Amino acid sequence: MILRHAFIPLDNTRLSHLCGTLDEHLRSIEAALDVSISRRNESFRIEGAKQQAERAAALLQSLYERAARPLPPEMFQLAVLQAARGEGGKDLGEADNEEIVLRTRRADLAGRTPNQTLYLRNILGHDITFGIGPAGTGKTFLAVACAIDALERAAVQRIVLTRPAVEAGERLGFLPGDLTQKVDPYLRPLYDALYDLMGFDRVTKAFEKGQLEIAPLAFMRGRTLNHAFVILDEAQNTTPEQMKMFLTRIGFGSKAVVTGDVSQIDLPRGTTSGLIDAERVLKRVRGIAMTRFTSADVVRHPLVARIVEAYDAAKRSRED
Repeated sequence: MILRHAFIPLDNTRLSHLCGTLDEHLRSIEAALDVSISRRNESFRIEGAKQQAERAAALLQSLYERAARPLPPEMFQLAVLQAARGEGGKDLGEADNEEIVLRTRRADLAGRTPNQTLYLRNILGHDITFGIGPAGTGKTFLAVACAIDALERAAVQRIVLTRPAVEAGERLGFLPGDLTQKVDPYLRPLYDALYDLMGFDRVTKAFEKGQLEIAPLAFMRGRTLNHAFVILDEAQNTTPEQMKMFLTRIGFGSKAVVTGDVSQIDLPRGTTSGLIDAERVLKRVRGIAMTRFTSADVVRHPLVARIVEAYDAAKRSRED
């Protein structure tokens, strides 16, 4: 099917923002919706399956109306994802998040899907929250944002971020340096989130003041963490014993968030994942919230959601 769409009256500024540099926005829409888009000035030609072409036309119109200023990458990406899923009529999640205001460097930070919004509310309203789902759903990033917000409001005195140092192919001993340098690659995603949400200088000062701590899970044994916001990332690679050890570290005035993806377990074959075990054991315990994410919550490149869905389908076919 071929659809033609024109923006009249023409606003060259909006048109430029809509198309992006060298039409990069149009290429992203083509890839996400499986259509072909060509244009001459304000006139667009969209070719593809009927439903996809109609979604692309509606998306272009919606983005054009928002394009008085350059389109924020996060907003553009979310709009494309929603259009690809047939959710183009939604208001990009803004209305559901008016009451959730987090004090981070990212003033526009908010849940972009219903599950992300639920996740934020669970973290703010529970002492222990589990975020379980595939890569790209914002589990760790949103948890770190809530931790920074709690530190800014003086609701906690420090943030503790931890991960199990489980090898996924490469041997830990082969990495150069001392123990700190060896485990640093495992903790790098946590540093990335901190730098994005706080800025490099503030992160450095927070470490110097003892307000931030990042450590392997093994370093948690024997400690009691009072007045802290504790995040256990990559929890699918814990054993049930490690998970119990971590959860019992929580002290007075503390909050904990546990995140993981049960489709990416790197434990030795036959070893039970502590995350799977905890979800089963703790699902009815008061004060603990469970948030389950799916491929529909992926807010990275649209191709990531398709990859997740393909692997899920392959796993189901093997089980059948």
